[in-house]
Amino acid sequence: METRKTILPLTILLAILSGIFIGIKFKDSKAFSRPRGLFFVSAPAGKTEQILDIIQRIYVDSISVDMLENEAIRSIFRNLDPHSQYIPASNFSAVNEQLEGNFSGIGVQFNMLNDTIVIINTIAEGPSEKVGIMAGDRIVRVDDLTVAGVRMSSNDIVDKLKGITGTTVKVGIYRRHSNEDLDFIITRDRIPIFSVEAAYMITPETGYIKVDRFSRTTNREFLEAADKLRAEGMTKMIVDLRDNPGGIIDGAIRMSELFLPAGKLIVYTEGNQQMRTNYYSRGRNTTYNETELVLLLNEISASASEIVAGAIQDNDRGTIVGRRSFGKGLVQEQHTLSDGSALRITVSRYYTPTGRSIQKPYDMLDNRGYFNEVRERYAQGEMMDADSIRYNDSLRFVTPAGKVVYGGGGIMPDIFVPIDTIRDSGYFRAIDRRGLPLRFSFDYVDRNRTEMINYLERRRRETPDLPDYKIVETYLQQKNILGEFVNYAARQGVARNDRDLQISGKYVENEVIAYIARNILNDNSVFLIIRNQVDNIVQKGVATL
Repeated sequence: METRKTILPLTILLAILSGIFIGIKFKDSKAFSRPRGLFFVSAPAGKTEQILDIIQRIYVDSISVDMLENEAIRSIFRNLDPHSQYIPASNFSAVNEQLEGNFSGIGVQFNMLNDTIVIINTIAEGPSEKVGIMAGDRIVRVDDLTVAGVRMSSNDIVDKLKGITGTTVKVGIYRRHSNEDLDFIITRDRIPIFSVEAAYMITPETGYIKVDRFSRTTNREFLEAADKLRAEGMTKMIVDLRDNPGGIIDGAIRMSELFLPAGKLIVYTEGNQQMRTNYYSRGRNTTYNETELVLLLNEISASASEIVAGAIQDNDRGTIVGRRSFGKGLVQEQHTLSDGSALRITVSRYYTPTGRSIQKPYDMLDNRGYFNEVRERYAQGEMMDADSIRYNDSLRFVTPAGKVVYGGGGIMPDIFVPIDTIRDSGYFRAIDRRGLPLRFSFDYVDRNRTEMINYLERRRRETPDLPDYKIVETYLQQKNILGEFVNYAARQGVARNDRDLQISGKYVENEVIAYIARNILNDNSVFLIIRNQVDNIVQKGVATL
């Protein structure tokens, strides 16, 4: 649940990309359903069905037919495209939560630091906030189970804290400066999974909105954020779709509509068994049709993110800034099976308004190269120099205004911004790999919470128009926070490196301040707001407008 880094480790990248999809239809199916122990089925059985029935009836040992069935299904999907997938019933709810936009739980974000569960922040108006749990609290018990000092996976922790709405869980909390552990009884409730991670005025005229997924609630969230910023004076907008792996197609279409007049083609889909389907802007909300627009992309922006980018670019509506997107142009259709599992089957490709398919090539028998392709971009220098990209002239298209665009593998930005190598010093990588900025932030706030809260409340009275994160920044800048962190890192085994600190010291300081501000303010968006101050793609977007 931690805020993503600019460059994700490959393992995280694979986890994200293997799950991205665009869902258009959700259907029920009786496939793979049959009376157990009977050879007779109501329709002619396929070979796989017959084999499973024979094994169940006459095999010498006891064996789980469900296990065999699941393995057979997985084998089938290993021979399809990279995005068709089988979802076992046990995983279905967790997989679908990101698309539905909510789940049932206690309403916290946490991180596992060493062997301790640390609360990063509580969801506003959520169950945990209502009972008084705070950012920085350590969970030491869940019901009667001690979890402090026990190495647990994030999934194990989530399983213990999530549950049916209305049920309760008893959580034991350690809070620094308390003489004893605190016990809270929390009633689980529906917890929103927000698509909009941050929305604020980045300049007096320019609003910034970060969207990190496309779910059923994305359009409502985005419109609420945009309307709020417009009331604050927004006439220009930056929409940040970096690291957004996609989601449902409806969210992408509704967002695109906000920027396009009625009758403009947003995207169309077509497949061997699917006739062409066009999606047009309906002109229901014209408020932002002429708002100056910049869209931010990177190599992890995929699927629904690319629909929005393609619609904006091909209709000459705004400027795309960043790096080439992932290149995922396959459309999945979800079929729910009788046992609660589901199939997501690729049924068509989507095309941008000029006719581009931006799906990158893949080998149906070997998906490893497909997901490793982003790594190859690093090796070939594409992340540093747009000129290293080789375009296929047969996939050349032209927008109505005469702009040349290409298909065949992602959306190429109008303005290319390379990876910021200044941030990537050896020292920065070492502290980042160990999670030291985050760990230091919890330690610092534990030691200084009372002083910081008093300072915050006093400055709020003195300067009511100053944002809270600016107050926290001012406080920390008076404290030589970089020097204090460097000493802390040295005690944790990362020696001071003056040469690297000359190069990336401001990024180290920015990262530490961002974590501390998020912790003390219990607001996830402030991390992004502060880090954007030194983010080269964001700053290029501001300069472009």
